[in-house]
Amino acid sequence: MGVSTSSPEKGPGEDGIAVVTVDFPPVNALPVHGWFALADAVRAAGRDTGVRCVVLAAEGRGFNAGVDIKEIQARGQQALVGANRGCFDAFAAVYECEVPVVAAVQGFCLGGGIGLVGNADAIVASEDAAFGLPELDRGALGAATHLSRLVPQHLMRALYYTSRTATAAELHAHGSVWRVVPRAELREAALGLAREIAAKDGRLIRLAKAAINGIDPVDVHRSYRFEQGFTFEANLDGVADRVRDSFGKEATQ
Repeated sequence: MGVSTSSPEKGPGEDGIAVVTVDFPPVNALPVHGWFALADAVRAAGRDTGVRCVVLAAEGRGFNAGVDIKEIQARGQQALVGANRGCFDAFAAVYECEVPVVAAVQGFCLGGGIGLVGNADAIVASEDAAFGLPELDRGALGAATHLSRLVPQHLMRALYYTSRTATAAELHAHGSVWRVVPRAELREAALGLAREIAAKDGRLIRLAKAAINGIDPVDVHRSYRFEQGFTFEANLDGVADRVRDSFGKEATQ
């Protein structure tokens, strides 16, 4: 359980790829330390001069279910601050990774998962993947910044306000998902794209990543940090606890 980094089994073209895998059973809802561990792993992979592409993957039935709500309910403000800082750090690590990051997404990709894939360079998804921000149902706000990188503005707003999800096929139609494949083929499909990227000159691919980040029309760090401020406001006036407690009761029924 935790975050691990590995190289794919060596075969033709496998050099230069690092696979960062998240595994926090049962649903990959990350505790505070998990977000920071993920950030550290992605940054370490990017700093490795032998790496030219990172694949971000997850074990289990879903890619990511966001933050660990039970931890926040148990530890209160301390965990909330930690989760916000951890998410910010992990999202930033993916965006700032010195080499391209390919996200391999299966099952649910919710909340913080949207922050990760929205900041990735490319997404490969299984046919059963679903993407969404159930934040309003869980007493939080945030990651609209990253959902806006996946779908058009009005669809983002409708998904955000309703807590509905979009399928991998829908995101593929919008151009934000590179390929949609059967779940059994997900890892190989993500590695296939990574191989194409890793075949480029290592120094040049790093310059390309820096150049593309430099022309982004939205400062994702500032935009997400602005959103986080409203999460704190909701927490201070009590509405966040009320909604979180309601969610917790529904989840146990």
